[in-house]
Amino acid sequence: MPDVGPTAVLPRRPLTVGELLDSAVLLLRGQARLLVPLAVLLALAEQALLHPLRVLADARPPAYWLDPDRLGWFWLLLALGAGAEALIIALLGNPAARGAGAALLGRRAGPRELLRPGGARWGATLLAAAGVGLAVSLAGLTGPAWFVAYGLLGAVVPALVVDRLPGYRAPGRALTLAFRAGGRAAGIRLLGYLGWWLIRLGIGLGVYHGLGLLGLFDLDAYALPVATAAWVAVNALAYPALACLDAVLHLETRMRTEGLDIRLSRAPAGTPEPVLLAVQR
Repeated sequence: MPDVGPTAVLPRRPLTVGELLDSAVLLLRGQARLLVPLAVLLALAEQALLHPLRVLADARPPAYWLDPDRLGWFWLLLALGAGAEALIIALLGNPAARGAGAALLGRRAGPRELLRPGGARWGATLLAAAGVGLAVSLAGLTGPAWFVAYGLLGAVVPALVVDRLPGYRAPGRALTLAFRAGGRAAGIRLLGYLGWWLIRLGIGLGVYHGLGLLGLFDLDAYALPVATAAWVAVNALAYPALACLDAVLHLETRMRTEGLDIRLSRAPAGTPEPVLLAVQR
């Protein structure tokens, strides 16, 4: 029998919000050897992508705050930054969702299993992640619509790799799950993002200004590399954590609204995985 006690990564029952956040952290701890290095590479690429726009917007490290005379460039920077974050979280959602699926079935998926290309659906994931990033960027250009787009699209990649849906059906599946139970999944996803945004802001700025207080070197001369290193470090933890939240939230929503936990408990021995993949129409 799989471990369904308080230390289980994902207990087979509907969870409270606090339990969901705990499950996401437990999943990240179990998959950190894979998710964190991947996140470091993706976060570095994000910083390189955003740097030219930051120069055009005159957004300077470490806070990259608004210059009122370049509001247009800064608005574009915010929108593309939001899209880049959503794309990275979606990409990390592939191994995170497969790890969560394995945890629900009572086993732990190692890095070799999660890196194995067979059945990973990386091609579909890349397309889906690009679509999610584009949608969030476009929504970001309108301002408040970013919250709607980010909240609703968290289950796109889990629907691909756990539910094994065709790529064209994954967005619809994500929207369906996000709206269930009064939009509970969308709200929790936004809550998780807000929490990690505050953590990122505190640590990222704190590390930068803390080094300045130490006076070990001329911080102004090294502002860009120091700020880049600080933001990459904190994002390398935040992005996998948010991907893990998407993964456990997807499976928990299925348990809460589709009875996945009940169907798994009633599955004959040796058949839990087909039950996990059996999406309720």
